[in-house]
Amino acid sequence: MVILSVHSSSSLYNITAALPWISSSSLSIAHSCSTLKQSGSVRSLRSSAVFCDAKAEMVEDKKKESAAATAVSASASHELRTFLDARSGEDLLYVVQREAEEGKLPQNVAQGMLELYQNYRNAVLKTKDPKADEIVLSNMAVAFDRIFLDVKDPFEFSPHHKAIREPFDYYVFGQNYIRPLIDFRNSYVGNVSLFTEIEETVQKGENVILISNHQTEADPAVIALLLESTHPYLAENMIYVAGDRVITDPLCKPFSIGRNLLCVYSKKHMGDVPELVDMKKKANTRSLKEMAVLLRGGSKIIWIAPSGGRDRPDPVTQEWSPAPFDPSSVDNMRRLVEHAAVPGHIYPLAVLCNDIMPPPPQCTG
Repeated sequence: MVILSVHSSSSLYNITAALPWISSSSLSIAHSCSTLKQSGSVRSLRSSAVFCDAKAEMVEDKKKESAAATAVSASASHELRTFLDARSGEDLLYVVQREAEEGKLPQNVAQGMLELYQNYRNAVLKTKDPKADEIVLSNMAVAFDRIFLDVKDPFEFSPHHKAIREPFDYYVFGQNYIRPLIDFRNSYVGNVSLFTEIEETVQKGENVILISNHQTEADPAVIALLLESTHPYLAENMIYVAGDRVITDPLCKPFSIGRNLLCVYSKKHMGDVPELVDMKKKANTRSLKEMAVLLRGGSKIIWIAPSGGRDRPDPVTQEWSPAPFDPSSVDNMRRLVEHAAVPGHIYPLAVLCNDIMPPPPQCTG
């Protein structure tokens, strides 16, 4: 068995299903269509009301001072043309608020961005990295910029999506975003020789399927981060079977754009919207055909979580264990491998990375 175990630098998100993206480490962005609970409130950008019971002229002086301060603040804000111009976290939150007030950002997306910032900042600060503030500002500025760009011009995923590496490298962006959340000194890759074996197998033209448990929406980034120093070819060329939420949620999409994906609709949620069932089934059929074509071409490594969802801790013991696999999903992969024109191999993969972005205790949709 191939094993990837990750320790998080600090716990990042508690997630409940409701909004779009971000989900978390022992092989650990983000749950699409999930609401992120924040541990602290987002700092308000509006000035606090000032009460004064002094004489009238003192009140007037305060008004003049306040007006002057507001003018300076307004002047500074005009320099913030984009998120990339931000010089502080306050700048980032100001731009979110401004774009929402101007109708350029939907209110639910804007709220998700504010919560995402607060959660990410809290997590990175807990690492005690001396450059934590700089890391947060840099990564969140790019994340907000990409989220905003997608809101303005939504990216459409094809059944087989290839990671976008230029002119903007979405893969490196995702790696840099999750990297600070992993404690590499206490994380490990078990049975490293098997990854070497897998890499050699793929490079000589054969296919490999990783049948894996699924802990967090950051799993693809965590897998790639743990492999990038020893097996960069696997890290960059792995194809992930992804559910529809990570390719539709505005907060999640920029991270998904940087991964090689085979996009499917989860069987668990196939009937959530009855009128869409037929469309979802046809889309899944197209994705399966696309997978078959890829396997016939050889040299493919594909990650799939047959449980169709993330692991959750035992409600009594709070211990984590893999969610039950769907036998039909496993059998589909076996048949696809057997009917390809080239040899194929199936490996079990154990991932432990729940601390980074743990899912809600119960599946809520």
